Amino acid sequence: MSRAAQNPTRTSIELVELGRFFTIAARLFDTGQAAPQMFSTAIDVAWHRLLEDPEAYTAFTTRHAGRCLGHSPVRGQGFISWVTAYKEAYGPLPQIWFTGADGTVDTKALARYRQTGRVWAEWDCSPVPGDGDVVPEKTPA
Repeated sequence: MSRAAQNPTRTSIELVELGRFFTIAARLFDTGQAAPQMFSTAIDVAWHRLLEDPEAYTAFTTRHAGRCLGHSPVRGQGFISWVTAYKEAYGPLPQIWFTGADGTVDTKALARYRQTGRVWAEWDCSPVPGDGDVVPEKTPA
């Protein structure tokens, strides 16, 4: 049984947050700002699963960002500046943003965020504006 079948609510939360992330990304791109960093491994897993189906991925990003966004493997660490834009649009970041791919919550990072309203983290990828050229093509079966 797949993880999604075992816990469909968790997958739904991850996709809701991924959609919000793409909406924020589009707003940042439209104002000439840098790409937001994907610091949640739980949400990143949902992103990578979605990338496996280019048609579904294009539809999802278009619905949330108004266009297809690409995916870029960009590693880094530091202050996550887009959190303010998220909070203005949706309120405080939910716990899923501080959850690992295995479902473990980073309670220290979550507590620090709740206390300061700021996030410092590592990331492995970011969206890129454009036609989605870096979205992997579906391989034939």
